This record gives sequence, C-alpha cells and structure tokens, in this order.
Amino acid sequence: MENFSEGYFYNPSRGNLKISQVIDEIFNYIKEKPEQSYDVIVGCDSSSGEEPHFPLAIVILRRGRGGRFFLKTINYKNRKFYNWKQRILEEVLLSCELALFLREKLEEKPKVKNYQFRYIHADVGENGATKDMIKEVTGLIRGNGFEPKIKPESFVASSVADRYS
Repeated sequence: MENFSEGYFYNPSRGNLKISQVIDEIFNYIKEKPEQSYDVIVGCDSSSGEEPHFPLAIVILRRGRGGRFFLKTINYKNRKFYNWKQRILEEVLLSCELALFLREKLEEKPKVKNYQFRYIHADVGENGATKDMIKEVTGLIRGNGFEPKIKPESFVASSVADRYS
C-alpha cells in the first residue's frame, strides 16, 4: 500500500507539493469561483516493461471551465510486472487507494458543497486488448465506492497520466 503522505505530487504551476498542499490547492481553486461546480477525479497509467513506473493523477475540474492536475509517479523496487494485465490492475489499485485516501482527507476539511468526488478513470476500453478486463476493473472501482469511467471517457488516466508514463 502506497503512503501518500510521503513524497510529492507535481503541478506545473506550483511545482512539487505534499498531499496536504494538494488538498489546500484543490480547496483554494474551488474558493476562487465558489458559484461553479467541480469534479475531483483520480486516474493512473503505467509505462511498459517489467519495472514500470505509474504516474498517478488527481484532477480538479471546474465543469466547462478547465481545471488543474497533480501527479505522483510510483516506482517499485524489487517488484516485477510480467504482463500488461498486472500493470492495469496495479493502476486501478493505486487509483482506488489514492481516491480513498483523498476522500478521507477532503472530508476532514471545512465543508464545501460545490464539488463531487465520485469517479475513477481507468485506462481500459472496448477496443483493444484491455476489453477483456473491463468487468474486473469496473467491479474493483465500484467495490471501493466510486464510479468507473473507461476509454474514451477516462481522460485522467488515458491523457493526463499517460503524458507522464
């Protein structure tokens, strides 16, 4: 299990941030325009190979008006991934762990009513090899209390995190 309190998330505007600073950034972004509606979304991708890295993304969207993202790359030492299915499952597990951690931390903050945190984006879709994993992946996400989004709707995993894999 990843300890999200350790290490940094990268944001292009703010640089490296601890998770507590990421949470503050999310709330500050919401406070800038409190009349708007927001979505907090988590997703992950991975590089190929036996020792991949996993860019894990948090996105705060101001619906219809852009957003911000934060990335943390997870690297495992002494752990090999021998096929792409193992990597996909690890992407989803990391996303679920981060989403659960983040939801708990966001709920500790003063109540802000204009955001929702219900989606996890998975880098699987109806086209290609990953189509056989859709039920498994979406079931894992639902089992952790979130709604899954798959390609082409899973832009946090397939576009944001993918740029850093």
